[in-house]
Amino acid sequence: MKKLVLVGGGHAQLSVLQTLATSRVRGVEATLITPSAHQNYSGMLPGWMAGHYTQEQCRIDLRPLAQAAGVKLVLDHVAQLDAPQRCATLASGQRVDYDVLSLDIGSGTASAALAALGDKLLPIKPLDNFFAIWPSVLARAQAQQGFHLVVVGAGAGGVEVALAARYAFSRAAPAAQVTLVAADTGLLPGHAPGVQRRVRQLAQRFGLVLHQAQASATAQGLTLSNGQVLAADCVVAATGALAAPWLAGTGLTLDDAGYVLVDAHHRSLSQPEVFAAGDTCARQDVAMARSGVHAVFAGPVLAHNLLATVSGQPLHTYQPKPRPLYLLACGPRYAVASWGDWSAQGAWVWYWKNWIDRRFMRRFSA
Repeated sequence: MKKLVLVGGGHAQLSVLQTLATSRVRGVEATLITPSAHQNYSGMLPGWMAGHYTQEQCRIDLRPLAQAAGVKLVLDHVAQLDAPQRCATLASGQRVDYDVLSLDIGSGTASAALAALGDKLLPIKPLDNFFAIWPSVLARAQAQQGFHLVVVGAGAGGVEVALAARYAFSRAAPAAQVTLVAADTGLLPGHAPGVQRRVRQLAQRFGLVLHQAQASATAQGLTLSNGQVLAADCVVAATGALAAPWLAGTGLTLDDAGYVLVDAHHRSLSQPEVFAAGDTCARQDVAMARSGVHAVFAGPVLAHNLLATVSGQPLHTYQPKPRPLYLLACGPRYAVASWGDWSAQGAWVWYWKNWIDRRFMRRFSA
């Protein structure tokens, strides 16, 4: 029996479970190691914050998927990985050996520069933590006069979270304020000027305060590079992804930021029996933004290549689309579409996004 071990229940790994359920490859003993029985879907997080979805609608139960795929589910996380020896050690102390390994563990938030905020700091990732804490933030905003939430980081994730918070507060805590702090790179770096202009206008319409400056943290809030001081009751960090620290001791070849370097097959450059996808990896051969879009589309390729490695078949490559489509939720049932230089906005864009998100969830519902 070949031992296939899946570490993490990320978006790409869902396709692996689905493929295992339909292919029923003989001679493979598969195990999924993940700390939670549920996988939260990042695409619906802003809609959940805004009150459009329940948490149950935004998360996938991994247990029936694993059962249908004949995969053993282990609710734990990897504490140490020795890639040359092909073995992982779990937090519980259990040793797990493998012939083929797939890593899809997501990422954290690079928020060390904001650590002085203490318990006022709420990183956007890991998602499980954000889902658990956000309801208490909303409750505090309702109970505390003049509550001030600041979101640091104005990429797609930061913009969506800030606008979702602004909408949630407008309904539950009208006196609460939301501020979005964009770094020197500005609002939505990498998106077309037309998209940036649309979002800037919507932020003004919905009452979201926007600053473009570098932010440094104090126990009371933030000091901006323009000299302005922002007192904050809660600061959401949407300041970019942070690779899992334990990857540094695995023996895998990593990039300068600590992500597993993979080829076009999403196979480790140093260990051909190790594959990685989503925010766990980095590609050298092609520019690929850290986005759930790529994790979802790379999933079927990852699934094929894992089984092809076990059976000695040719591998497939994942070629990211040069212009991925982004549908940015804006708080109410309203969204902005961004596709290269083309953009659009309206309620119809939100319903388009809602249809895509719900279709994704249905794919992996029992």
